[in-house]
Amino acid sequence: MELTHINEEGRARMVDVSTKEETLREAVAFSRVYMKRETLERIREGTIKKGDVLSVAQVAGIMGAKNTSHIIPMCHPIFISGCDLIFKMNFEMCCIDITATVKNTGQTGVEMEAMTAVSVAALTVYDMCKAVDREMIISDVMLLRKRGGKSGVFERKG
Repeated sequence: MELTHINEEGRARMVDVSTKEETLREAVAFSRVYMKRETLERIREGTIKKGDVLSVAQVAGIMGAKNTSHIIPMCHPIFISGCDLIFKMNFEMCCIDITATVKNTGQTGVEMEAMTAVSVAALTVYDMCKAVDREMIISDVMLLRKRGGKSGVFERKG
């Protein structure tokens, strides 16, 4: 059976992965949130009124990864064996870099879960800080690398 999102009548469907082999899979995604220097300083100092921005964004990113199949049409509901987000404040560029690593052992990959994790985390940073900085920019959402499955290893160059 061909792995496609199009059925015999040309309509959308969820791909049948039941014949695929279970393998260890891992995906790493990235996002960046640009903001005013004062906003970044307030996050570091813990003076944002809504609370600890990065702790809440961490939990939000994990919850986003776990619920990807509820957000992305035709994305398979999968068991995630691990999800970690790392936040790096960059005062030179006035931004926060967000990296998510998601793992599972299954029949389909976790790229969408990693991309959802960084997106939801970035949106949470925006939501928690928008009262002081509505000019924040969420950018550079991308897959950095993935391994496992039939397609093997992907590593973003540059």
